[in-house]
Parts: sequence; structure tokens; C-alpha cells
Amino acid sequence: MVKIGLIGVGHLGKIHLRLLSEIEGFDLIGFYEPNAVRAQEISKETGIKAWENVESLIQEADALDIVASTTQHFSLASQCLRKQKHVFIEKPVTATTEEGKNLIRLAQEAKVKVQVGHVERFNPALLSLQGYDINPKFIECHRLAQWNPRGTDVSVVQDLMIHDIDLVLSLVRAPVKRVSASGVAVLSDSLDIANARIEFSNGAVANLTTSRISIKNMRKMRIFQNNGYLSLDFLDKRSELFLLEDKNHPVPGEDMAIRMEFGSAENLKNLLMLSPEPPSVNAIKMELEEFQKSIATGSQVRVTLEDGVAAVETASLILEKIQGI
Repeated sequence: MVKIGLIGVGHLGKIHLRLLSEIEGFDLIGFYEPNAVRAQEISKETGIKAWENVESLIQEADALDIVASTTQHFSLASQCLRKQKHVFIEKPVTATTEEGKNLIRLAQEAKVKVQVGHVERFNPALLSLQGYDINPKFIECHRLAQWNPRGTDVSVVQDLMIHDIDLVLSLVRAPVKRVSASGVAVLSDSLDIANARIEFSNGAVANLTTSRISIKNMRKMRIFQNNGYLSLDFLDKRSELFLLEDKNHPVPGEDMAIRMEFGSAENLKNLLMLSPEPPSVNAIKMELEEFQKSIATGSQVRVTLEDGVAAVETASLILEKIQGI
């Protein structure tokens, strides 16, 4: 059993607390919350031990789940890594790229598992595309959220767009060549609306739009590639594919596809329309289960520390463009 402790029981941390107690292979030894009143309330409600200081929890645990504010990630993760503890860190992994690179160095020295909580990698909409060939030429993302004061200690780029930045980087798998961006602060002291265009060395382009003052919630991604078009709805957890049929390379689930013929008689083509069945999973629980598995078996995590730092670095480039640095 892996003895795990949780640091931070805010809105998301409380969800992690419940899920950690359910995951086989984890022995949840307690949590640390700097707000003593809240800590006692959560402990009384759940029956889970609230530790009075974070150092003692880190010392006793084999692994830590950090769901504190972003500004505290580096300090907390550094303490864990210096004690050679496995670490799960919520997104964004650090407040700055420099902090992230320092964590990479500490993790390499500690020889432990580190996973970053980019939960959209475990969204059923994306998981349903496993087995399909994804080679984006253009990606368009819209992530819109209704106003919520929670999370406004950082810009909308670090709070919401970071999800799509990570997804785009994982799908394109090429170095960033150029970034252009714009944004405005409306209700908070930091950016509330932002748009970014990311150009990659392989010619792919991504256009990302994010807002946290929308009248409705939206989390959609559209992927355009040589053989078709893919549409993902991360809110409804479903995807749709429109792919050209290639007789030499059958498409998974082709037998359940709707076909449309087009083109001349000499060059007749089939367009396949598919709606892959999304797996029925809890994305947060699945990412934490993978963290447990990586510790127990030594397997690679899906979202590495390097992935998390790459997302932070790209987010920083976007913020620099908006601020005119």
C-alpha cells in the first residue's frame, strides 16, 4: 500500500480527498489544510485525520497530492521531492517556467514519480479517440466559463486556457515556433478573456479562445487534418469524426460508421461519420489511479512533469505577448 497525504482541501481538494479514500492501493493517512477551522470541519465530516503541520505529513507519507494554490506548488513540491516522496501536482504545475525547470531537476535527483493534474487528458471525449490516427494541421479551441471568483488569483490563461494548451501540445507533438495573443481584464485584476494563436515547427496551427465571464459554459475542440475533421465536446464528454475512408488502412469502428459517397465516378471517395462510444470513467479518479499504478509498477504517467512545465512555458509566452513584453 502507498501511504498518501493530501495538501489543500479547497473545492477541488475535497473531491481529491474523497477519491483518494476510494482508490485501491492507496492508504490515505490524512490531509493538511492551512485554514485550521476548515481543516477541523472537513476532518469531522469525513473522519479523515487533519495534520497540524505539513512537514509532519510529508515525512510520514510515501506520496503527496498537492491541490494547494498555484503560488504554493513549487515550495510544497520542492519539500516533497527533497524528501524523495512521489508527487501529484494540480495544474498549472508551477507559477513560472523557472520554478518548473527546478522541479524537473529535483525530481530527477529524487528518482520518484511526478504526475501533473491536467485532467482533460482523461476526459472520455479524448479517450474515445484512442486507436485513431490524429495528425492535426489546425486546431480550434473554445473554453468558456461562467463567472466564478474561485481561481481569479491567476489569469484566465493559467486558470482555464492551460487545459487546452496542454491538450494541443500533446496532440501536435512539435516545438512551438511562434505565438501571438491578445486579452483583457474585465471583472478581476487579471485577464478574464484571452485569445492565442500558436504556430508549430511542423506547420500546424492552433487557435485558442478562453473566457471566464461567459453567459454559458463551453469546452470544445475541433481538429482539422489531411484525412478529415474531429470534433470534441469536453463538457458533454463525446466526440464526432468525419474521416476519408482508406481501404489500405481501415478506421477503428468502421463497421458502425455512416458512409457518404462523393466525387466523380472515376475518383469516388467515402466519407465516414463516426461517434465513438466514450468510456464511462471519472476523469479525476482515473488520473489518481494512474498515479498509484505508476508508483506501484514503475510505469510512465500520462502527464509528466515535463508536460506540465511545457504548458506553463507556453502559457508564459502567451501572457508576454498580451502584456507586450
